[in-house]
Order: sequence, then C-alpha cells, then structure tokens
Amino acid sequence: MNFTFSEEHEMIREFARKFADKELRPIADEIDREGEIPREIIEKIAELGFLGTPFPEEYGGGGMGETGYCVLLEEIARGCFSTVVVIGGHVSIGTMAVFLGGTEEQKQRFLPAMCAGEKLAAFALTEPQAGSDAGAIRTTAVRKGDRYILNGQKTFITNGGIADVYSVFAMTDKEAGIRGISAFLVEKDMPGFRAGKPEIKMGIRGAHTTDLFFEDVEVPVENLLGKENQGFKIAMRTLDAGRLSLGAQCLGAAKEVLDLSVKHAKNRVQFGKPIGALQAIQWMLAEMATDVYCMESMVYRTAWMCDQGMPYSQESAQVKLFCSEALCRCADKAVQIHGGMGYMAEYPIERFYRDARITRIFEGTNEIQKLVIARNVLRR
Repeated sequence: MNFTFSEEHEMIREFARKFADKELRPIADEIDREGEIPREIIEKIAELGFLGTPFPEEYGGGGMGETGYCVLLEEIARGCFSTVVVIGGHVSIGTMAVFLGGTEEQKQRFLPAMCAGEKLAAFALTEPQAGSDAGAIRTTAVRKGDRYILNGQKTFITNGGIADVYSVFAMTDKEAGIRGISAFLVEKDMPGFRAGKPEIKMGIRGAHTTDLFFEDVEVPVENLLGKENQGFKIAMRTLDAGRLSLGAQCLGAAKEVLDLSVKHAKNRVQFGKPIGALQAIQWMLAEMATDVYCMESMVYRTAWMCDQGMPYSQESAQVKLFCSEALCRCADKAVQIHGGMGYMAEYPIERFYRDARITRIFEGTNEIQKLVIARNVLRR
C-alpha cells in the first residue's frame, strides 16, 4: 500500500484548496446566516469538474476514484461545511446510487449530466417513521403497465427542492420487508411530486433539507433503478460509499478547527505568555492532532480499499463512527481553547461546532454503525 498521493490527487487538493480559500471561506458565515448557497457557487463547482471526481471518464467523470474524491471533500469541508454536504448529497449518495445500481442504459442517460452538474442529484430513503429502520418505509410503488405509481413521503432529504433527479426508495412488495424495496429515479418535473419547505436546522444551514411528497407520481418503468426488489441492496452499497466520504468531510473540518486553535494558542496571551505555553492547552491540541492523524489514516486506507475493489462495508462504518465522533471532540476542544470567542457567532469555531453535530446522525446514526461493525466482527 502506497501512502503517498499521486500527482493528480495533489492537483485536486491544490485546486480545491484555492477554491475554498477564494470562494467559500469568505462567505461561509453568510451562507450559514442566509440558509442558502449561492447558485453561482454550485455552478463554479460544476465547471471545475468537482462533481464528477470519483466516476469513470466514460460517464463524464474525472476518473479519480474514492481517494481523489476524499481529497476534494477534505479541502472543501475546510472552507464551508454546508457546501461540502451539498456536494456529498449530490455525488456520494445521489449520483453514486445510479452508478452502483443503475443499468448501463441508465448510467449513460443520467451520469454525464450529473457529473457535469447539469442535473443535481439527491438520495431519498428516510421517512418520518423510518429512520434507522429502513425496512419500515411506507412509500409504495405499484406497477401499472409501463409505469410505477408512487405514493408516500420522505423526510430530511439533503438537496431536497433543488435537485433535478432523486433516487427514491419505495415498497414494491409490502410482505417481503427489506427484500421488497425498489429504487426509482424520480425527476423533479414529474406530476404529483413536490418538495416541502427547507427545514431550519442547528447546523449545515446552507444545505437544503426538505420533505418530499409523492401523490400518484407516474414513474416510467425505465426509471426503475436496476431491478425490482433490489433497492435495499442498492441503498446499502450507496451508504457504504457515503459513509466513507463523510469521513473525509469530517477530516477536513477537524483539520480546520485544529489549525484555527493552534493559531489562537500562539497569539492569545494570558498570564504574560501565549496560552499555547500552558499544559492544559497543549494537551487539548495534542488530543486534537492525534484524532486528526487517526482520521486521516482511516479515511485514506479505506478509500484505497474501495479503489482496489475490496469489500469495505465494515471499514466505512468504522470510518463514519470514528471520524464523526472525533470531529465533535475536536470542535468541542476548539471552542474551549478559544474561550468566549469560540462561543461567539462572529468566529468560525462556533459554526463548525454546530455543523459537526449532524455527522453523528446522518448517513446512518453512530449507534447503527456500531451494530454494522459488531455484526461483521461476529461473522469471523
């Protein structure tokens, strides 16, 4: 295993870092306040080719695999966590569901536009009564001739209301439980489909999160993603990729709050010397740096496994579990190191602290990750 990044990966890092420094960091607080990412920012991200980074070139992607994609996410997360969540909702799970579960015809039909950012994607599994228990979804899809009729509701959908194509999971066989779930590509202009109003959230406020409503939505049979009753498998494979990419997002945010804390520890003077000279502060910085090192090691080893075609379901759950917990620890220590300033909304630490909390919940709660990990361990 090679622990060095390729020239192409370093190029992605440089481009993404410059973009984050120039375009995101200066407006991150505004995005948080307004609850909206300017459309031109998404357009610039698309123009730079970021939205196709992990996918093969034959589908219009960048051909950089998961490693290159994790590098990208890490740098974008440092500039604005809301923005990296929108990218993740589009690439990591929205587009990835088509890539992993779609037929060749569907890949050719949808992926080029998704990779180019011409069509924004979203992933719709969660429902009001079906969060961790995905098998409890009530959205139904009934086949009638060459169409499926969808009825139901989804909730907490990232990119809801702004996406053009949604990977929607619905019951096609109610008696079969998770084996009766199918996936469908629902396009925004299909009659009977609508998004609710954006939710007001603790953090990641710039990322649209909405309910979705389906009232006799007619979906052509050619928009059945993969095969009927294979939806749960598609969802789980997609979430494996999503959990890995979330780890990269957490890594970037943790690096950012560590750097901000180091800078503050060097500049803030108390008792006649920089607070970085105090053991209490040094210990917090040491713990943060150790968390970052572990996060980086886990993320890129697992990305390498994915790129090698190796199974990585357990590892992606471990990445998601550890990196989200580590980010929350780092953000908490960063607030403590900054003292009163860390609690003020005019400083970015306060925003990162709020943004960090969701990472322990979405892409599967950390409690679910522990179950996934334990089940894999017990199979040995």
